[in-house]
Amino acid sequence: MTATTEQFADLGDPSATTLLRFATAGSVDDGKSTLVGRLLHDSKSILTDQLEAVEAASARRGQDTPDLALLTDGLRAEREQGITIDVAYRYFATARRRFILADTPGHVQYTRNMVTGASTADLAVVLVDARNGVIEQTRRHAAVAALLRVPHVVLAVNKMDLVGYAEKVFAAIAEEFTAYASGLGVPEITAIPISALAGDNVVEPSANMDWYGGPTVLEHLETVPVSHDLTACPARFPVQYVIRPQSAEHPDYRGYAGQIASGVLRVGEAVTVLPSGRTSTIEGIDALGESVDIAWAPQSVTLRLSDDIDISRGDLIAPSASAPATTQDVEATVCHVADQPLAVGARVLLKHTTRTVKAIVKEIPSRLTLDDLSQHPEPGQLVANDIGRVVVRTAEPLALDAYAASRRTGSFLLIDPADGTTLAAGMAGAAFAARAEPADQAPQDDEGWDF
Repeated sequence: MTATTEQFADLGDPSATTLLRFATAGSVDDGKSTLVGRLLHDSKSILTDQLEAVEAASARRGQDTPDLALLTDGLRAEREQGITIDVAYRYFATARRRFILADTPGHVQYTRNMVTGASTADLAVVLVDARNGVIEQTRRHAAVAALLRVPHVVLAVNKMDLVGYAEKVFAAIAEEFTAYASGLGVPEITAIPISALAGDNVVEPSANMDWYGGPTVLEHLETVPVSHDLTACPARFPVQYVIRPQSAEHPDYRGYAGQIASGVLRVGEAVTVLPSGRTSTIEGIDALGESVDIAWAPQSVTLRLSDDIDISRGDLIAPSASAPATTQDVEATVCHVADQPLAVGARVLLKHTTRTVKAIVKEIPSRLTLDDLSQHPEPGQLVANDIGRVVVRTAEPLALDAYAASRRTGSFLLIDPADGTTLAAGMAGAAFAARAEPADQAPQDDEGWDF
């Protein structure tokens, strides 16, 4: 019989159904920070001294009511300009669920910040000004959410008070956005008409839009399903640390510690260690100082195998029946986040789970134009905020899954080996761009990067 999430619900995993990570995105002045502030304020998730500080700052500006956007715009430059620059993380909870919120910038030049905030999100809230409708930046944010495989997208049509709470305005915007986002492969889209400034449909239902019968923003956040069948994704266990006490009490103990990235592991299960390909059986699982028969993502555990195998940090343990293939030619979509360009032939470090290897950028087949999803072929390099296809050759084999199948084991970072700067965030496998064919020859040089 196939195990399901419900069968593990009584085993004490608090994150399976009670935690939602979500990100907000939208154009400048669409009201992202005001929405977040309203959400925190009306759900009573801010402290008294925080509210007093916002009230004082608003009074100094000559405002009669508290500017709730100040609850998230923490940088001085953000407060002075009235915009969001950095990703602001906020943690709050209601009686039904805990939340990690990432308020991301709206400027085109901060697209990389939106990528950072949405990379781990279960849901993205895309705001649209009801007066402007779906614009270029709205399509850009929808495309980024689709590329990052965010499973749920909320279209929050804000400032409905400025269009007389007109149902026709909301319906037209919702129809246009839903058609576009569905075409990108976004699996679930929920449209909600709101006024963040007035609080309509944010936490409490609006008395001004009796034609809308759907959930408020908070109600949707509290009820959207985020649990998944734990057996839907094959088990992946990146090794972080090898435990060898060699003490009188544990003279022969050898354990492999780490966090289960996906799936379920059981004692007695046949496993393969990658990239070596050696096989063994799980002899024991230690969790929180006790031996258990079963463990699942995202628990941190120590595995004990029945055979003594050369295993070190960066190796991946997976069930033999569903072990991923290894490769040295990584085809992926990357979001370039550094100020320095990423060019063909660049020597980089590729960090995948707990493994970091040398690599060379062999090709940059295309750069994605997010405005219309067109491809700019052979750009030669990617600059800050660019999204494009790359082919990277690694010095050692990697056990990557497709990003579409696993956001944890299908993602990686490209790092500057000179100073450790993160250059790009990568998503292995197919995306919007056409898949590039591997080149016949790998770049050669005389500095240890000839692979």
